[in-house]
Amino acid sequence: MRIEVSHESPISILHKSLEYNDYCYALVHLFETHDNYYNFFKEAKLLDKEVYLDNSIFELGESFDHEKYAQWIEKLEPNLYIVPDVLESSDETISAWLKWEGTHSFPQCRTMGVVQGKTWKDLVDCYRFMSECADMVAISFDYSYYQTTGYGNNKLQRFSNGRQRFVQQLVDEGIWNWNKPHHLLGCSLAHEFRWYVDNNIYNIKSVDTSNPIVASMHDLKYNDEYGLTEKPKTLLADMIDHKITDSEFELVQYNTKMFKRYYVDEQAMDSAI
Repeated sequence: MRIEVSHESPISILHKSLEYNDYCYALVHLFETHDNYYNFFKEAKLLDKEVYLDNSIFELGESFDHEKYAQWIEKLEPNLYIVPDVLESSDETISAWLKWEGTHSFPQCRTMGVVQGKTWKDLVDCYRFMSECADMVAISFDYSYYQTTGYGNNKLQRFSNGRQRFVQQLVDEGIWNWNKPHHLLGCSLAHEFRWYVDNNIYNIKSVDTSNPIVASMHDLKYNDEYGLTEKPKTLLADMIDHKITDSEFELVQYNTKMFKRYYVDEQAMDSAI
């Protein structure tokens, strides 16, 4: 089992990111302010690279303007895009999906539906809907629900363990759709992803996280066995114009290689180092 990964990166190293990313992951709100950012993803499409387009809800607090989003989807034609959703609201996310579906159609693109909710029931209701309607189901790293279900001494550990436990419960109760690809949105602690490999949750296709990149920009080096025990609070989107230095890029290369320890088998990792 191998999970594909994309680490969102500053514009200064976007072309170099093709060396460590399995696919390209774009934040739509940055298209509005950075032509060179949009142009990179358009070029990536021409190079036959897979491109995911995010509605920027994590960065903005709400999904990017729907009509402008539709225009960017039509212009870029990403391989896959996240349908507008509403943070931690199952009902509003389902309603947003149905409204979007009724007014927009991009048959050339696949859809990703994000599971949202505050309770187990809400999350399951939304999961069932997305696993039936979306081409790919996405599960976020930071539901408040995880803070009551996850184990750990701090918030980051509970986020990490909470998502693992959520997936396990979906599997145990026969809710998990093994016939549908899944995406994991973001991360709190990098070592979380080893659990999905060790437990053969084989239809987790991809994950996106800027964690090893932002860590490098804060001079934080991954530990071989654990990654990091802390998480920089800065959003990559807020550092999109940062000019990566040579020493920072060396750390980017190291951290992204170490990150691989958590989503590929160790034998393959040893041969890559």
